Amino acid sequence: MTTATDAQTRIPASTHEFADVVQRLEAGGSMLPDTPENLMQIIGIYKAYAVPMDFYWRNLLYIAEHVFLNPLPAFKYFLPQEYLDLHNHYAGDDADLRIWRGEATAHPELLEFIEKGELNQKLPKLLHHLWHDRINMEFAEACMRSMFWHRGMGGQFDPYLDSDEYKANTDRAIRAYFQGNPLMLGLYNLFPDMFLEQVRELSYYANLGLFWEVMAPVFFEMSDLYDEGKITTVPEAMDFLVNGIFAIAGRPIYHHVYIRGECYEIVPKSKGFMWLYEAALPYVEAVFYRTSPFRGTKSYNAQAKQVPTDQTEFHYGILYADVFPVGSAGIPPTLLMQDMLHFLPPYLLDYYNQYCRGEDDMLIQLGISFQRSMYNVTSAVIQALRTALLYPLDDPNPKHLMANRQFFETQLDRFTRPEARLRDVQRQDYR
Repeated sequence: MTTATDAQTRIPASTHEFADVVQRLEAGGSMLPDTPENLMQIIGIYKAYAVPMDFYWRNLLYIAEHVFLNPLPAFKYFLPQEYLDLHNHYAGDDADLRIWRGEATAHPELLEFIEKGELNQKLPKLLHHLWHDRINMEFAEACMRSMFWHRGMGGQFDPYLDSDEYKANTDRAIRAYFQGNPLMLGLYNLFPDMFLEQVRELSYYANLGLFWEVMAPVFFEMSDLYDEGKITTVPEAMDFLVNGIFAIAGRPIYHHVYIRGECYEIVPKSKGFMWLYEAALPYVEAVFYRTSPFRGTKSYNAQAKQVPTDQTEFHYGILYADVFPVGSAGIPPTLLMQDMLHFLPPYLLDYYNQYCRGEDDMLIQLGISFQRSMYNVTSAVIQALRTALLYPLDDPNPKHLMANRQFFETQLDRFTRPEARLRDVQRQDYR
């Protein structure tokens, strides 16, 4: 009888540039090497990311569901108590599926930061906002716009935004929202496509908010399990993500708007759009891989040829980012790095104090740890896709193992570009 190990020895060794990474993936591992230091960095970053993410998803849904087409949304980042108290569907005693054992309402560290900010003083919310002492929602909106711009990433959610049914749902909501406002209704009648496009963007606000509603409790639970000594290796951290992907794959993706107490279903739950195909995979493709160059770092002038003419060739996501440039939203995610800085677990703060060249360098080190952590998340996505589309890693059939090999190598082909950081994250001294 041929064992899985015997079968694996019958396929030739990989000749790919990242043959060692291929071998690691075939053994059920991650693109990120399995070291205690890597594990500590990625889990610490998941915790630091989850706290602002708990604000991001709530604020994205608030904008999509209530701010909607407000022509002067000056207070859209001022999250009302209703949304701070909104129960996460994957935490708390009443969860649809309890991933995190913590509370369903906004995280205590988030609430404390909203109240006192970086200044650690209780001041009116407007003063914290004007001082920019707040969670940087601009980062969340940059991710949303990347998803909206890189449309057509698979699934049925995006094509639905061009359907007659969607346009009819949008028309009802727009007319209800501007009821009694002849000026805005007149503008809508003159420029209907402009308003339709804005609502499409708002549907992506909802999409990303519902995606991150899942990821925040996933990261919180991983942090707790690490603290309890129950996640001890990088592959275990990756496996937790893989299992989470399959457990949550079918959660509905929708967009509802609440106008004067009435719910308007712009993207109804009844359409059956699912989290994995309509939110998770498009997010990874648009944000981890593609995004777009910073304004000021690349010329968008077609004659300059600094930006690819083919949108599929965009490679400006965190998996490719040089994290050293700072000061802009997007990727490198410097505003996210600033947000995460407030919520670092003590062990990661100690680590940065050991290796950083002063306090100003900490954001850069944070960004590099974030990059490592997202390579692990991407590994989970790759392993989940292999599980869904191909064969078990211990399949006894050499042809099946070779199909898995080809899949892994095709995924890694995207990191052969000189900008890719896969080479760098293999080294522990990449800081």
